[in-house]
Amino acid sequence: MDLGLTGRVALVAGGTGLIGRAVAAALVAEGATVVIGARDELRLAEVAEGLGVGTVVLDTTEPGSVDAAVLSVRESYGPVEVLVNTAAPPADTLDPDRANDPEQVLQATSDKAMGYLRMTNAVLPGMRTAGWGRVVQLGGMHSYLTASATAATRNAAVVTTATALADGLAGTGVTVNVVHPGPVVEEPSGEVATGMTGDSTPAQVAALVVFLCSEAAGAISAESVTVGHKQRGLIAW
Repeated sequence: MDLGLTGRVALVAGGTGLIGRAVAAALVAEGATVVIGARDELRLAEVAEGLGVGTVVLDTTEPGSVDAAVLSVRESYGPVEVLVNTAAPPADTLDPDRANDPEQVLQATSDKAMGYLRMTNAVLPGMRTAGWGRVVQLGGMHSYLTASATAATRNAAVVTTATALADGLAGTGVTVNVVHPGPVVEEPSGEVATGMTGDSTPAQVAALVVFLCSEAAGAISAESVTVGHKQRGLIAW
């Protein structure tokens, strides 16, 4: 299937991370012009050399950095047509002893959901003008779970902001969707215990993300899709 991504300018925020690298590689394989963004210039250079992609220094928590990065991509490659947001502190960096601490909840939500929102707002004017655009936000299965107010709130905020954006863009040719990975590992166990979520590989996550970025997915927007078994024993509508 031709996904219609040849020549499309794609920006992967958080492109040096495990999932970000896989997404960037998958987009390159589909013929997209890919730029990865992250804070660490040295790490950006290392990853870019292996993938054959462009780079831009980017801190999604800083409005000035976001605006400068989007401008840099536009001047070097053209307007961003595909945005994949993966730039957020990994779940294992959150303090489990502060799972319900208001300060940690607020900071984690700001770092992830507001960073994604900031990035999306920066590229939407160009997408609206072009009448075509794809935005995919990486959430997490904790948006469905209650074990941690921090993890649940930051991922639920990703969903609510993405859905609000998608609704406002209905009929414009621009779509916004969320992908929720479970545990991401290089070698999934293939076993899912009752009450648990399933594993997936970075490439499996990337495959779904890239499809949602494609021409073929133009009728899909405001959706949240899980990768890996959602949760065995749960019926969720």
